[in-house]
Amino acid sequence: MTVRLDLDHLTLWMTAAAREHSLDLADHVAERTGASRRAAQAALRRLVDAQWLRREGSSRRPVYHPGALRQVARSYTLHGLQEDLPWQRDFAPHFELPRHVARMVQHGFTELLNNAIDHSGGSSATVSLRQTPSHVQLLVSDDGCGVFDKICTRFEISDAQHAMLELSKGRLTSQPEAHTGRGLFFSAQLADVFDIHANNTAFQRRAWEASGWQRGRALPRQGSSIYMAIALDTTRSLEQVMADWSRAGDGIEFDHTRVCLRLLAGPGQALDSRAQARRVAARLPDFKRVEISFEGVEDVGHGFTDELFRVFARARPEVELVPTHMTPRIAALVASARKA
Repeated sequence: MTVRLDLDHLTLWMTAAAREHSLDLADHVAERTGASRRAAQAALRRLVDAQWLRREGSSRRPVYHPGALRQVARSYTLHGLQEDLPWQRDFAPHFELPRHVARMVQHGFTELLNNAIDHSGGSSATVSLRQTPSHVQLLVSDDGCGVFDKICTRFEISDAQHAMLELSKGRLTSQPEAHTGRGLFFSAQLADVFDIHANNTAFQRRAWEASGWQRGRALPRQGSSIYMAIALDTTRSLEQVMADWSRAGDGIEFDHTRVCLRLLAGPGQALDSRAQARRVAARLPDFKRVEISFEGVEDVGHGFTDELFRVFARARPEVELVPTHMTPRIAALVASARKA
């Protein structure tokens, strides 16, 4: 029986295999897949042409190394898993990333895998890390209850969009005795592209878009899948991102956040009620400075602006509210509420 080698499947483990079996890679592929040595050699030639491998040495004694394209994918049982060990053992040795990018990827990797371990309620997780000539891409998927369902249940929130509103503020955790709610927030801020898929619901964030979080196209699966991509030439760093959300600019305290109001208002809908404003104000006393972004919001009502910028602002004067991206009418309503 002839074994056909699927190159897409081979790329999931070829990067690690090239490092661990650089002198006998064809034999290793043949043994692992059951293919003939000739078929394994042909597959390796195709992987060299596609930049998944780099070949040195003679035709009789080739030496293989990981190429410009790299990928490692592994699955783990969550019970008893320590998130730093997969990074150190199974992933970090196989990639060549700029130092500051590697630091951001390590942070995202361990935080997202820890979330799966501690919060998903699932039994297993799959992690994939892929390097291209321009980006590094991380995907962490678990078979748990789904991040939005978890938030809705724990905090008595009615729907996934409101759960995303709370998640986007940061410092949200279902286990406050063990976590500070920084992990998902800062992982998203580190990335150029960040997607959250959970139980047929998806939200996405693009670093170059001022609008912040938006609805995305959901994957048809249960559990949570979180994807982040970072450009290899980014000037962003973990230290700089931490500092951006610290009012003192030292990255020690996480006391500055941003609320994207478009997560409350659907297309063509106004923010008109005091209940909506109270939803925005929930947990804002955890912060010292809060940007309130009206990006994508077409209209607001007097009740909304009065509740947020007069009632809440006067009750919690220690919280600095900074409205941004306002239309002239919204700016006038905010100013009126503050003067009332």
